[in-house]
Amino acid sequence: MPDGPVTPPVRPVSTVVLDFGNVLVGWDPYGAFPRRTRAEVDAWMTEVDFPALNLAQDAGRSWADARASLDDRPHLQPMLDEYVAGFAGTITGPVPGSAELVDELHAAGVRLLGLTNWSAELFGHAAHAAPATTRMEHVVVSGRVGLAKPDPAIFRYLAQTHDVDPAHAVFVDDSPANVAAARDLGFHAVRFTDVPALRGALQALGLPVRP
Repeated sequence: MPDGPVTPPVRPVSTVVLDFGNVLVGWDPYGAFPRRTRAEVDAWMTEVDFPALNLAQDAGRSWADARASLDDRPHLQPMLDEYVAGFAGTITGPVPGSAELVDELHAAGVRLLGLTNWSAELFGHAAHAAPATTRMEHVVVSGRVGLAKPDPAIFRYLAQTHDVDPAHAVFVDDSPANVAAARDLGFHAVRFTDVPALRGALQALGLPVRP
């Protein structure tokens, strides 16, 4: 369901801005470690502070620099190397129903943009796993621009670089923090849970999608 009530806009929405991870393409970091137990991976993620590490990579840090940051804890480096080498295994394929929705919006002439937190070095895996990601007019990849959601600066970058008026745009993301940041900057914003709920939210905003 949308994150809070969706009020039909006074000004029409003509642009849909889509997050990629767990909106268009599934992502499960445990998939990088097929030969490890979940307990092993959990222990490594805790010690390395995986959320902070992942955000740093999304914000533009290289994986070489990430490895160097662990020089004082070299026992953590082998699993970091495994994660990078096995990253393709973290991508679980298209989120069910997402490709059909993207195709429908595209056919209706709705402007589609991507705004994704993703390491620049690993972003190439997205298109192979979910071809719908290639249907965007433009994609802002956090690792390429050195900014990451929910930093308001990345939303401003999107708006300024790609001529997006937030009042005419809806942003879709599975992260409550990212949705809140977009809404604070004037975007219509929907928290993604699944495609049927998203269809309902987009319909409520006046976009031409089937229920």
